[in-house]
Amino acid sequence: MGPMYGVRVLDLSRVLAGPWATQMLADLGADVIKIERPEGGDDTRGWGPPYLHDAQGRETAESAYYLSANRGKRSVAIDLASAAGQKLVRDLALESDVLVENFKVGGLARYGLGWHDLAPLNSRLIYCSISAFGQDGPLAQAAGYDAMMQAMGGLMSITGPAPGEPGAGPQKVGVAIVDLMAGMYAVSAISAALYERERSGKGQHIDVALLDTLVSWLANQSMNFLVSGHAPQRQGTAHPNIVPYQVFATTDGELMLAVGNDSQFARFCAAAGREDLARDPRFVSNAARVRDRDVLVPLLEELLRTRSTASWVAALQPLGVPCAPINDIAQVFAEPQVRHRGLKLSLPHPLAGQAPGVRNPIRYSRSELQHGPAPPLLGQHTAEVLSERLGLAAADVQGLRERGIVR
Repeated sequence: MGPMYGVRVLDLSRVLAGPWATQMLADLGADVIKIERPEGGDDTRGWGPPYLHDAQGRETAESAYYLSANRGKRSVAIDLASAAGQKLVRDLALESDVLVENFKVGGLARYGLGWHDLAPLNSRLIYCSISAFGQDGPLAQAAGYDAMMQAMGGLMSITGPAPGEPGAGPQKVGVAIVDLMAGMYAVSAISAALYERERSGKGQHIDVALLDTLVSWLANQSMNFLVSGHAPQRQGTAHPNIVPYQVFATTDGELMLAVGNDSQFARFCAAAGREDLARDPRFVSNAARVRDRDVLVPLLEELLRTRSTASWVAALQPLGVPCAPINDIAQVFAEPQVRHRGLKLSLPHPLAGQAPGVRNPIRYSRSELQHGPAPPLLGQHTAEVLSERLGLAAADVQGLRERGIVR
């Protein structure tokens, strides 16, 4: 059983940050019920192509985007605009340990499903709200998406080629990293709140903001500014605090060289036939190499261009000098290490027979993570959950369907 076996999660979120968090909770063993609109469901169901194909090779309505963040959940389709739908969700919340939502601030309160509505009815409920700017402040009511946060939160100012280089200018990361990290912070917060509840017996409200998330994990770059007073600039693949730590051209491609300490630099120089560089006072320590990067990097660029990428990898990796080719995603899943670790999943799916997935990276010595089933069809578990949790008979569920309250 997973470490969160027995934890009941009501998922009122959609798109990515919230669903990413609740997928993680499902992987950890929680029973996650995903509430969706009867018409269309989660927005990401339509964010394609590509779409999953069924057993006959026909395109389904299940997008790859939706499949990336919703495995292991049960889908219940309820119309929140109706009083009867609101009562169903409220009753489910009273039977839950955790509720996750990413509505606009105050959006669920108009349905009687806000934190202040539910806390008096379920004092043990942990209610996690994920929003663009948080539950308070001058921008609390404003909408915001990942790319906007990457811009506003400073990430795009340090991502992309350096000024003057080809293609220079702000760039966003290739995945919605702010949403993903907000989801991860939410999981950490929920886990800690469940632990604290064991002592206090009480639930609490968790406020996770996308902007807060990004600013908090700028890590060394934010501290570089706070310590020096100078805003970091774009440096392409180079590192602001470590040299050499960037992409170099080879005879047939490119190599990411990530030298993290002085002994690694000495081993690199020996393998490259340039032991003198490791003894040069300008390069003998990382601090010296950072100060004199403009001298060292051109020397290394000339040196790295003398061999192929594979040749450098073969020479450096056995010496413990971190380096790697720049793989595309297809090459990633063909990597022997990725295949050995079983990162590609095949999950049972009601339309396709099997649907692909990507394994959760956590590994426990005793507890088992749960990687399935595949993300549910819209409303796939409505009757099952309403019967199991709320005791509704099949005729009751059918009556709700006929009234358009559930699907």
